[in-house]
This record gives sequence, C-alpha cells and structure tokens, in this order.
Amino acid sequence: MQSLELPRLCANQPELAQAVLMSALVQLDLIVDYRDRGANEEAAVAMAIAAFHADWSQRCGEINELVDVLGPWPDGDKTMQWDALHGVLRSAGWQDVLRIRRLLDRAPELAALIRRLGRACPTDEPDALPQTAPANAETVDVAHAARPQTPVPDLPGETVGVQPSDRIARMLPAEAMLLNHPLLRLVWHARRAERTLLTFEDAGHIAVETDHARRARRPDHQLSRAPRLAMGPILVCVDTSGSMQGGAEAVAKAVVLEAMRTAHAQGRACHVFAFGGPDEIQECELGFDVNGIARLTSILSQAFHGGTEISGPLERAMDRLAQQQWRQADLLIASDGEFGATSPVVNRLRAIKAEQGLRVQGVLVGDRETIGFLEIADAIHWVRDWRRLGGHNADAPVHSQRLTAMYFPAALRSAENASATVPGAAASRAVCAPQGRH
Repeated sequence: MQSLELPRLCANQPELAQAVLMSALVQLDLIVDYRDRGANEEAAVAMAIAAFHADWSQRCGEINELVDVLGPWPDGDKTMQWDALHGVLRSAGWQDVLRIRRLLDRAPELAALIRRLGRACPTDEPDALPQTAPANAETVDVAHAARPQTPVPDLPGETVGVQPSDRIARMLPAEAMLLNHPLLRLVWHARRAERTLLTFEDAGHIAVETDHARRARRPDHQLSRAPRLAMGPILVCVDTSGSMQGGAEAVAKAVVLEAMRTAHAQGRACHVFAFGGPDEIQECELGFDVNGIARLTSILSQAFHGGTEISGPLERAMDRLAQQQWRQADLLIASDGEFGATSPVVNRLRAIKAEQGLRVQGVLVGDRETIGFLEIADAIHWVRDWRRLGGHNADAPVHSQRLTAMYFPAALRSAENASATVPGAAASRAVCAPQGRH
C-alpha cells in the first residue's frame, strides 16, 4: 500500500478507501486457498500480497490518468463508484480521451480562453465593451476646425479643359506648329500678344482652414467600463462533420475536454452538443461521476462525418438559455466554420445577446473565418497550428484568418447592409418583371 501511495489516493475518498479495503480482505481470504494448493504460510502471504499489488498498480495508473485528465477530485466525494469506474477507464473510448488530453499540453491558450466563459461573477478586469453613454449630458458650443478645398485658377494641378492665354508652357501642339512656318509664325506672335493662344486650362485646389462653433451634447462624466463577468455554466457546440475529420476534429474535441476540466475544477455546469448534418446532434450534460465520465468518453469518440448543420444545435442551446439555471451561461463553438445559420436563427441569437448579455466565443479550427462563423460569434480564436496539433507537420497556408472580412466585407449580414438586402423571392420577382414594371 505504501509503494503504490494508496494512503494519498484514499485521503478524503471514503468510497475508494472502502474499495481498497474490500480488495485487501478478498486477498487475505485467498491465503487459505493458496495453502490448500501446497504453499506454505509465508509463500501464501507473498502470493496474496503480489496479487493485491498487481491489481492496484493497474488501478492506480488509471486513477492517475483520471486525475491528469479531469484534475484533482473534490475532497470527500461519495458519488464516485470506483469499481464501476474501473471498467470505464479500460474502454477504448477512454484511450481517445487520453490522446486528446495530450493535445491540451500543446495548446495552453485554449484553457485560458475557456476560463473566461460565463457571466455569473464580476471580475477585477474591465469588460471589452464600454457601458452605454450616460443619460445626463449638456449641450455646449464646441470649436470645430474645417479645411475646405478652394479652387485656384491657373494653379498647377488638374487639367480641366482648353482656354485662350499667353502661357507658352501650356500651349497646344497645334499652336507650336505655327512657329515653323515663315509667314504663320507672325500669326503666332500676334496671338500671343493678344493672349489668344490655345492652352491647357489648369485648376488647382488649396485647403483654407476655418474655425467655427457648432452645438454638441457632451456627457458630464467619462464613460466607464463595467467589470468583466466570468464563471457560470458553459454551453459547447463541437463540429464533428466530414470537413472536420482528422486533426481538426481532435483539436475541437480537445476544447470539449478542456471545458469539462474547467467546469470540474470550478464547480460549474457544462453541456455539450456534438453536431454534424441535419438531425445529427448528440448532446449530454457532463458530470463528474461514473456516468458523466462515460458520457464524456462517448461524446469524444463520436463523429458523424457527414454534412454540417449549425442551426439545430444553436436552437437547442438557445432553448437551454431560456431555463433559469443556464441564463448566465456563455456559448462556445468549436468548428472550421464551414456552415451557415438561417436568418431566423441568427436573429434569435442576436436578440438573446441583447436581452441576456450572451457572449458567443468561437474556436476556429481552420484556415479562415467564414461568413457563417462571423455572423454568430462575438469573437473568434484562431487555432493557427491545428494541423501540427493533429499530428501533421505543416504550417498554415494563410497569414491571417480574416480573409473574408478583408476581401468580402459586403457579404456579411451586418446591420449596415441588412437594409439594402432584399429577400430572394422579391429579387426574383424584380428580375422576372417586364421592363418598366417594378
């Protein structure tokens, strides 16, 4: 028992201590059988001790794996059925959990990201967004400096036309041809004297700074930032569609495991939605008992490997947010972003953000932000080295994940361009209408 450090493992764990005691009693009871088979008393005792050591050396290794995956177990927890847990920790699904756990050591930023989820308790850090402007404001005259552009004729600048003048440097080539003729050169001198040479007209501009006062509303105190909220429940949507197959799926499931580790360490609720195509959703609330660990093993070994449909898991997550115990939860989405939510789902999500203060954090396990991801996530954390974390020695082929926002800003369903967007049916009717009728 001392060599296996069983006293340390059994401290404040009455269920585990009882399992160790029962195992020791079983081995002591077998000493009589060993003697009946011809062993002397010393050899029989040695055989019992060896059997006890072999049994619990394997179990201690499994318990250490459990502590490494989920963190220290709460003191005095009487809900853990250690004998039943022994079977779960020997399953093939648990080996997948251990493989995914090793990814977290190479991606510590995921742990920091998940710790910031939740809105149950204020922290000492300011929130990223300032509070709304205060209602008490006064109207004052504010000095405003303007620099209007004033056109200046004949100032070198833009050529705007042709005009008669005596500017030789700006005359047209047709006027210069007259100088080569013995008689027409006199005409050129006459036109120059009369300022009727055809020349290019320039119109430059200069900025003249002027000061004037205008009326403005000024708050009577500075805008303040509210404390950032943290803790609280966690809702996780993890993409297990066909586009995630391989290293991307392993990294996304590492996010789920880190969410459970954080929830376990801080005593928070955690609910996971694993989704694929339409009607392909597996959800469970992760717990810290044998059944909870079995559910974690099942969901981390689950993969649909089909299409991608985000609207279903989002609706289920929003239904949970309507329940009192989940109203202070934040939503975490781990995906490559190859999806698109419907307009009603996006509008409902935005309404919940405005009413409840919901924050949607995205973990991008891909190469670029997509329109579908940008529409629903408040912030997106890019796992740039997802290929390396998944076991492939390859760098990201792009320098930034914001390619969509950089090159296709008008494609986003934002408040600025929503008013200029018409439904597909209305656009079809306008295209098919006869000319002159709209």
